[in-house]
Amino acid sequence: MLASRRVVLQLVAASTILSTLPAIAPAIAADPAQLVQSTAQQVIDIVKTKTGAARQAAILGVLQSSFDMAAMGRSALGTHWNQATEAERTRFLKAVATAEAKAYSERFGQYGGQTLTVGKVTPRANGVMIVDSRLNQTSGQPIKLEWEVRNDRITDVKVEGVSMVMTRRSDFNSYIQNNGGKVEPLVRELETRAAQ
Repeated sequence: MLASRRVVLQLVAASTILSTLPAIAPAIAADPAQLVQSTAQQVIDIVKTKTGAARQAAILGVLQSSFDMAAMGRSALGTHWNQATEAERTRFLKAVATAEAKAYSERFGQYGGQTLTVGKVTPRANGVMIVDSRLNQTSGQPIKLEWEVRNDRITDVKVEGVSMVMTRRSDFNSYIQNNGGKVEPLVRELETRAAQ
């Protein structure tokens, strides 16, 4: 059960961190439930059939096609986005995408038979739709996932009520504060992870 939850958290974190690349038009129509279902199925198929660099590239492709990476990246960097230079922002977006795609593609183990059940879709303010779902595991309790969808793109995922964008924001803010209050050390760290 912990391994399955870890895989889910890693996927969600990866998608949140890869919030860096320009948005690419999703392959899905405007149905938020279909977007979530299709995205989950694509990831399951990748984990079942690909390894190594091919898995990394495929996961990155799903993230680029289904998630609003630029908006998620700005949100994850928080107030530091406005303090960063244009060059730092560009490097941040590229480095975080590469580092996270690499890290999470390596961490996804074998497919464990998980399935996703999509539930109700609830409209919220500003064109946001919340898609409720459950990750059903072969053993253990289902994991509650809430997908935030705006403009036909996933903008956040909450795992058992915990926002992955806000988790990354906290992680990044802590790293920046512990390194002189500047974005540059975080960018260098992400670039190092990406290059390993």
